[in-house]
Amino acid sequence: MAKKLTEEEKQARLDVKNAEKTAKETAKAEQKRLQPMMKLLKAIHSMGGSESMEAKDLARQRRGQELLGRLVTPMIGMAWETFELNGMPCAWTRPDRGHDRRHAILYCHGGGYTSGALGYARILSSKLSHVTGYPVLSFQYRLAPEHPYPAALEDGMAAWDHLMHQGFGARDVVIAGDSAGGNMALCLTQMLKEQGRLLPHALILMSPWTDMSAQGKSYKENADIDPMITLEYVKGVRSAYAGEAEDWTDPHLSPLYGSLKGFPPTLVQVGTNEILQSDSIRLRDRLVMAGVPCRLEVWKDMWHVFQMFPVRQASEAMDDIGHFLLEMS
Repeated sequence: MAKKLTEEEKQARLDVKNAEKTAKETAKAEQKRLQPMMKLLKAIHSMGGSESMEAKDLARQRRGQELLGRLVTPMIGMAWETFELNGMPCAWTRPDRGHDRRHAILYCHGGGYTSGALGYARILSSKLSHVTGYPVLSFQYRLAPEHPYPAALEDGMAAWDHLMHQGFGARDVVIAGDSAGGNMALCLTQMLKEQGRLLPHALILMSPWTDMSAQGKSYKENADIDPMITLEYVKGVRSAYAGEAEDWTDPHLSPLYGSLKGFPPTLVQVGTNEILQSDSIRLRDRLVMAGVPCRLEVWKDMWHVFQMFPVRQASEAMDDIGHFLLEMS
């Protein structure tokens, strides 16, 4: 015979049901609020089912990404100082309240190596600076296909060298990147290692693109639930970036296949609804095998580089970045 519930137990069950209902309603309202942004970002990453990188398609993507940068307002209370580094547009982001002058973040923006500029980079650079108190250096690297591999990496190395010339030591600098910017962060670290130079203090990777050969299971398993990126888009931008590549598993293109031994502590964040989810999981596995401290955060129901958006999970993820770097200091 079933046990009769007390009034307290009945109320507890009712409270749970009400809480679940409220959570569902809140999630639905949040999804509706973000719909215009999600549609815009889907359009930016859509190639119409083809791998075309024609000038008109690129122009549309780049305009859309800059529009997104204006829609997602940078955080209030952040100073934004632009300058040029040998002709390359750059910017410092710093908290108005003051900042840590001993450390810096080199931020590599995403965009498949084919789009993205300072306006787009300002979103995450301001969030990174806010949660860490570090000044953040963003740079507008040359884009493919006009400037294919290795132009972007050369620009990234120039930005790194600029920080060194400013008096920062390698161990004072964190390299952060989202999507293709995560690819660049890893590739820059690999280049520094190959040159026998000191490596950054830590890596912060948001939805990093680590495998241009697209061999991970999530490319197929998450194809129907990824609201932003398609495999066709991935193939299109990789061809624009390094169309002459004979092997997409070349570590200079796909850092997942490189030697990761000696890499700095790394935080990786990815959403469950991404076709790139496997890129993050497999990177974590490779880093751990190489003896590198790595923390992987897989965020339920989140999409590609969700940290950009005005949602609760984005704020929590950014706070985790701040806490991670505090632990590493």
